[in-house]
Amino acid sequence: MIPYGRQCLDEDDVAAVAAALRSDFLTCGPRVGAFERAVAEFCGAPHAVAVSSGTAALHCAMMALDIRTGDEVIVPPMTFAATANCVLYQRGTPVFVDVDPETLLLDPAQVEQKITPRTRAIIGVDYAGQPCAWAALRDIADRRGLALVADSCHAIGAEDQGRKVGTLADMTVLSFHPVKHLTTGEGGMVLTADQALAERLRLVRSHGITTDHRQREQAGAWFYEMTELGFNYRITDIQCALGLSQLGKLPGFLARRRAIAARYGEALAGSAARPLALRPGALHAWHLFVVRVDDRDQVFSALRAAGIGCNVHYIPVHLHPYYRKTLGTGPGLCPVAEAAFGQILTLPLHPGMSDADCDTVVAAVHAATQGDRP
Repeated sequence: MIPYGRQCLDEDDVAAVAAALRSDFLTCGPRVGAFERAVAEFCGAPHAVAVSSGTAALHCAMMALDIRTGDEVIVPPMTFAATANCVLYQRGTPVFVDVDPETLLLDPAQVEQKITPRTRAIIGVDYAGQPCAWAALRDIADRRGLALVADSCHAIGAEDQGRKVGTLADMTVLSFHPVKHLTTGEGGMVLTADQALAERLRLVRSHGITTDHRQREQAGAWFYEMTELGFNYRITDIQCALGLSQLGKLPGFLARRRAIAARYGEALAGSAARPLALRPGALHAWHLFVVRVDDRDQVFSALRAAGIGCNVHYIPVHLHPYYRKTLGTGPGLCPVAEAAFGQILTLPLHPGMSDADCDTVVAAVHAATQGDRP
């Protein structure tokens, strides 16, 4: 089976982790700060706060904004559930706004229509690795006095109008899950230019406590205070050692992802498997290669039977049973996302794929969609 995504590790990664295991600090140590600084530099962000997962990063962002009961946060439906769940963790209300029919990115025109006096923030999602229309979302947020959060868990290394992901919103959230562009096993990060937000993010990721063990040891002191209710969302030095090693390979990983996407695009041009549209001025990071097909479930089954690990990203969040039960959402709320859900299919894409693997995927797609060709 050719998987839709997987980690790419080598002996340098193993050696980096082994060195961390032999060091004095397994967590809250120097490798955490080194990883934060390195990712911040790569993305052009002044501050970076590493945490235990992309979901934890989203939750920390909502805590940093002090989202609470009665507050509304605009989110797209075409995303992983964590994008909306993080609002619920704070007892806020996610408000689902439909996506652009060509790119499946949050539609700025519809965002403006859903803003109410209770709206506190907008979360845009760089779906599949393609940046949102951030200039338009920034304009709306500034005019309406809202915070702007980028869920860029798919998009490290992407750019919009020449500006890097990590610099396009008040806070940018990254994920380092094994299928992402670089991995720490599990892990996430929040990037920001706002020092006050960065300080609050560091506080809430560690129980709301003012210092960590390493800081107290360096100061020769024992005293600490818990100033607010936080969580244990810390990341380990072991994970950050792997992240630092992986970060050095990221430019190559991105180049290979873009080469695979270009190969797919050329091979599928004019076929029944129709790739999503590309935004002018956006540099795609290609976490996912998503196509539209007729009779999606039949094509999915045929590809799986042929050893192609295709997948579907995503069931629109508002259609999940939990959201139907707790928020009363359902079909008709976001018709563009719902229509797309019945057609979208994710093809394998990761840096470990060879050109022969790509050609195998394309041949299987052509075979599975032969009767649907225009």
